[in-house]
Amino acid sequence: TRQVYIARGAAIMGLDVDSGLVTPKVASAMGAHSAAPLPGRRLLTTNGASNTAMIVSAADGSVLATIPTGNLPDAAIFDPASGLAFVAEHIGGAVDFVDAKTQAAVGQVMVGGTLEFLAADGKGHLFVNVESTNSIAEIDIKSKAVIGTFPLTGCQDPSGVAYDAAAGALIAACHNKVAAVADAATGQVLQTLPIGLGPDAVIYDPQRKLVFVPCGGDGTLAVIGGASPAKLAVMQTVTTQLGARSGTVDPKTGKLYLPTAKYNAPAPGATRGAMIPGTVELLVVSP
Repeated sequence: TRQVYIARGAAIMGLDVDSGLVTPKVASAMGAHSAAPLPGRRLLTTNGASNTAMIVSAADGSVLATIPTGNLPDAAIFDPASGLAFVAEHIGGAVDFVDAKTQAAVGQVMVGGTLEFLAADGKGHLFVNVESTNSIAEIDIKSKAVIGTFPLTGCQDPSGVAYDAAAGALIAACHNKVAAVADAATGQVLQTLPIGLGPDAVIYDPQRKLVFVPCGGDGTLAVIGGASPAKLAVMQTVTTQLGARSGTVDPKTGKLYLPTAKYNAPAPGATRGAMIPGTVELLVVSP
């Protein structure tokens, strides 16, 4: 539908990328962390303040289903191959399975630890970063079971993860200024690539076969490409803006959309200052 959806504290915001029209409130939220598009112009939203996931209509904001989760639901993705959506409980340590058709929970897998982003390979496997153990867990979607947990060697506090289908690689963003590149088939880390400070999401563009790691701590964007897990490289480092650490890509145009804001100077000992009211904006980065 050519829409970008942005999860905010009390609402899901929308942007029509072709017209530039912003809809400040597509739907209500309760401490939203993610807004994952589902077929039929619906969104799966995660609400950290109520420990729920909701399926809402992106057309009128109506709530179509409310699904209880464990403690602090965070990342959410939809896997077209299985027809399922997945929600990672950041503190609860489990991944919830949601059937997009029936709009109901259909299972849960306990991974353990502090969970971050998710990625699916479209072949029946789901991967989730375990921040507290510097590892990545592999889940078999059909059997709803953890079939492997692999150490992300050289990676501290992994957050974002993406599956690079062209290279057969998993790319995890780490807070020690590297991206860990693992073979998706074995889980083995084959290399680490230099990135900026304070990353969160990892974004894959399937059309251009590029991976992007926005780093909000120093306002940079790492552009990664290559043909195999052992041969990926940082092709470019783009200057963005402090705070820009997550986002999405438009596969039609290759443009990236990175939400951020202006910040006050951090207090002594803090890594980031408070956001300045009225400065929230969406950076558009063109190829």
